[in-house]
Amino acid sequence: MTQAIKYDPKLREYATPQQAIYLDAVIEHGGERPAARALGVSKSAVQGSLARLKVAAAARGYAPEFDLKHPVAPGQMLKGTSTLYKDGQPVLQWVKTRADQAQLEEFMRAAAEAMAEELPRARPTKAPRTTNDKLANLYTLTDSHVGMLAWHKENLAANGDWDLTIAERTLVGCFEHMVKASPPARVGIVAQLGDFLHSDGMGMIEGRTPTSGHVLDQDGRFAKVVQTAIRILRRVVGFALERHEKVVVLMAEGNHDLASSVWLRAMFKALYENEPRVEVIDSDLPYYVYQHGKTMLAWHHGHLKKSDQLPLLFAAQFPRLWGDTEFRYAHTGHLHHLAEKEHSGMYVVQHSNIPPRDAHSSRGGWMSIRQCTAITYHSEFGQVCRNTVTPEMLVAA
Repeated sequence: MTQAIKYDPKLREYATPQQAIYLDAVIEHGGERPAARALGVSKSAVQGSLARLKVAAAARGYAPEFDLKHPVAPGQMLKGTSTLYKDGQPVLQWVKTRADQAQLEEFMRAAAEAMAEELPRARPTKAPRTTNDKLANLYTLTDSHVGMLAWHKENLAANGDWDLTIAERTLVGCFEHMVKASPPARVGIVAQLGDFLHSDGMGMIEGRTPTSGHVLDQDGRFAKVVQTAIRILRRVVGFALERHEKVVVLMAEGNHDLASSVWLRAMFKALYENEPRVEVIDSDLPYYVYQHGKTMLAWHHGHLKKSDQLPLLFAAQFPRLWGDTEFRYAHTGHLHHLAEKEHSGMYVVQHSNIPPRDAHSSRGGWMSIRQCTAITYHSEFGQVCRNTVTPEMLVAA
């Protein structure tokens, strides 16, 4: 290990908490071996950790032994450098950077955790008296696109307008209808299956999706979108708590809200940490599962794997849960239309969504029925009933 790694305190600026501990120990004790002895770990653990620190620092533009002494801005990472030397000394240097998506996501996760520390906790509430212990109701809201702007003259739909106000009224109304129309199950699962926000925090700046770069029609500033999204989700979880003894909450990753799904999970986990009747599925892996007796429920937004790939993937990633169950169901969204297929060992449901088509979908000619569906599962017999809600039903009521 080089002297720079051992003794350069500036490397601490790029260190993880554990790397900082190792670095401070090396500086204090004068080497990796005495530092490892003082910390009660192996020398290789210290060496490996500090070697990774050196790589991370270089990616941010700091590696003095290679004449890199100009750290790049937060959220960026080094793409390349060109250095002009004279008499063996650098006299001019060009530094090229690019956005560091992994670091942006890490910043978002850290911000979410910090925000969650100060978030007032929801108080425990009394459970409903009469529920069926064998049943679990799955309420799916996918591709809700809160923050999207749609116009009926572009999508040719009778109720084709969509903005923040319409989204809040429609999503809350449809969810309340699903809850009231479903059996009084002991378990209620709020499956927010991704793309709840039309675009991410960084995407709002340029008006494009964070993955494919599609131009987006947006209603309002990102702060307004966030406020509306949180209000909607708190209300739907509240409806579920009124009806069910236990409520499971899923905030899945979508391709429109890669970063926002991180803070949504962190926020709702913190919000309901004092409510023993709420379980938030806390997973950074975008494949989620829940066991209800002999029934396996699985979710993935659909942006990374196609529906026919999911049975084998879930069997491989969750073999114990797969082996403990007889009835297995995977749920996806992403494509905005309904499709269902029974595979060997798993039934896959691709859900439709509630919002109308935006300009991009209208010009592309993509059409689907706007709806959301509550599915009831029995702990011993799998799926036993369904209730479907459309936005038109709210108008008729």
